[in-house]
Amino acid sequence: MSIPTAERTTVRTAETSVPLLDVLAARWSPRAFETSAPIDEDKLAAALEAARWSPSAANTQPWRFIVSRRGTDLHTQIDDSLIGFNREWAGNAQVLIVAFAELTDAEGKPRPWAQYDLGQAVAHLSVQAHADGLFVHQMGGIEREQLAALPGVESRFAPISVIALGELGDPSTLSEKMQEREAAPRARRPLAETVIASA
Repeated sequence: MSIPTAERTTVRTAETSVPLLDVLAARWSPRAFETSAPIDEDKLAAALEAARWSPSAANTQPWRFIVSRRGTDLHTQIDDSLIGFNREWAGNAQVLIVAFAELTDAEGKPRPWAQYDLGQAVAHLSVQAHADGLFVHQMGGIEREQLAALPGVESRFAPISVIALGELGDPSTLSEKMQEREAAPRARRPLAETVIASA
């Protein structure tokens, strides 16, 4: 039975070892996305604006995005670039975004921090999206050469990930295996095992 959007459980707040901002504790990465309504363009713009204002080394902003909305040829092209079990669910997302790192500047000088800064930008995007009631799921299982060949992509931009973004969907539309992952308890390694040294 399909569950109406308004009745879907969206709260999966993490059990953190110390208090966090609500949006950080509540953020999670679903695989079930709403499959009919268009994206709220204001919320999408806010998520991209949050990425734009992310910090970067020397303010170089070494990130670029290709943004595709469900129902467009571009969305289909990006969906076709996904590999593994991502193909089972990500195409349902209202938006697929390719995240690129600018590995060299226009003169060919390396930007060794580009992937780090891109990660910060996408983190800002994901937090803003969640604060606005949207959900984000990032994927590394992609055909990079296929994405690098999309129109307008210069060779100095490397595709790093694809981001599924949209409203939460009905998990019953997923395969049984994906439904199990959707409902699995949230878990992280203990903080003491993450911090190598602290003085």
